[in-house]
Amino acid sequence: MADSLSLPQPSAGGTPTVLVVGGGTSGNALTVLLRRAGIAVDLVEASPDWKAAAGSGITLQGNALRVLREVGVLPGIEQHGYAADGVAILAPDGTVLHAHDELRTGGADLPAHIGMQRPVLQQLLIDQVLASGADVRLGTTATAFQQDGEGVDVTFSDGTGRRYDLVVGADGLGSATREMIGITDKPKPTGMGIWRAPGPRPAGVRRTEMIYGGRCFIAGYCPTGEDTVYAYLVERARDRAALDPDTYADEMRALAEGYGGPWEEIRTAFTDPKAVNYTWFDRHLVEGPWHRGRVVLVGDAAHACPPTLAQGAAMSLEDVQVLAELLTSRDDWDDRLLTDYHGRRLPRVRMVVDASVQLGQWLLDGVRDADVPGLIGRTMNALKELP
Repeated sequence: MADSLSLPQPSAGGTPTVLVVGGGTSGNALTVLLRRAGIAVDLVEASPDWKAAAGSGITLQGNALRVLREVGVLPGIEQHGYAADGVAILAPDGTVLHAHDELRTGGADLPAHIGMQRPVLQQLLIDQVLASGADVRLGTTATAFQQDGEGVDVTFSDGTGRRYDLVVGADGLGSATREMIGITDKPKPTGMGIWRAPGPRPAGVRRTEMIYGGRCFIAGYCPTGEDTVYAYLVERARDRAALDPDTYADEMRALAEGYGGPWEEIRTAFTDPKAVNYTWFDRHLVEGPWHRGRVVLVGDAAHACPPTLAQGAAMSLEDVQVLAELLTSRDDWDDRLLTDYHGRRLPRVRMVVDASVQLGQWLLDGVRDADVPGLIGRTMNALKELP
């Protein structure tokens, strides 16, 4: 592979072509930003319906909202989600022990966070992608890359092929793109598992509230709309093969027993096992370059962390913002550009991954004098700075 991977930008009379592999949050956001700059984008998504989104809810911190505003979906997020600035820590019986305002990592003009249902966010992004004029192919994957110094020849699962100036792997934690380009780093479990499900929003719940202790390490919920919350229970990881998906609702409802306050209403909603999601916490960080030639990774394909800081989506969206900025502001798409992208993102992402894992490890180890507020405060203060 050549060290110099230059090609003309639109301002020089050329029309660069980009393939985005993966139509989740980061892939959709990148597609919109690149199309807005006049770059031709094809997006392929393995799911045939595109609308499926794992999990029941998502907490979008201010630095995630900052990027989503640029993508053009903030008005819809504000309309359909639930904005909050506060977090409260409760005792297992529901008594409020402590409440505080969160840092506004996206700036003073954005909420500290907005909770919303994942399928709603996905649909908002889908609408923007379709409006952008990108060529979208569902039920399709990239199966082979053949590179030279000028581009990437891509073979698709439907037997077709096309040449691109750049390929972006936004295909998540189990990224096939990462494996295809020879990056061997893989996610590693941290020892925790999380149960997630939607529930009714009890009257008076207007912020994220969490309980530390009881049957679980964490029992929490975040409002996702006027009538809904995203509820979660964090415990020591179980053998997933031994869990019958048909019992998921029963398992989550049993874990929630013993928690008082709003939990008494929320847990009554855990009746449909298909609405309950169980996953492990993983640590993932590709320390070395995130690209090989003209194929580069973004989001969970390059890094992921436990949701203890609620920064997973934010880190992925910041990747997209930085990569789009570089691609749309430089005359040459060369190895230096992709190296600079990695250099700007790695320290910040490492900080978040390490802090997120540490918060969980303290719980696993039963450390009672851990400096949780200090670690969270230092990390969130750092994230107020632009990536």
